[in-house]
Amino acid sequence: MTGISKVEESVTLELLRKKMEDFAKERDWEKFHSPRNLLLALVGEVGELSEIFQWKGEVPKGLPDWNEKEKLHLGEELSDVLLYLVRLSDISGIDLGKAALRKVELNAIKYPVNLCKASSNKEADN
Repeated sequence: MTGISKVEESVTLELLRKKMEDFAKERDWEKFHSPRNLLLALVGEVGELSEIFQWKGEVPKGLPDWNEKEKLHLGEELSDVLLYLVRLSDISGIDLGKAALRKVELNAIKYPVNLCKASSNKEADN
């Protein structure tokens, strides 16, 4: 993982997992990558992500009023969160992709379409 290069391969959670594993090994950082430490780093990155939105009020979808520098910064902070999450799941022995799909399935059961549409229509009528 040297320098900044154009991403030409398909980006998967497995690719990110492997790149993060290699990145940590190359720097001898594995000894610092305990679940607790990675979680705390993740929380810090979520804080940095939150700061971007802190004083902007409601932001429309697509961020039409943001300049390219702001969007680039947002992408970097979102990436930090994702990468720490991928690393934390790997160190914890969790297949993040499978866990996420399972959670979507559980949410579909918990929030059935017919009940959710009825509640959102009711709110729209008020």
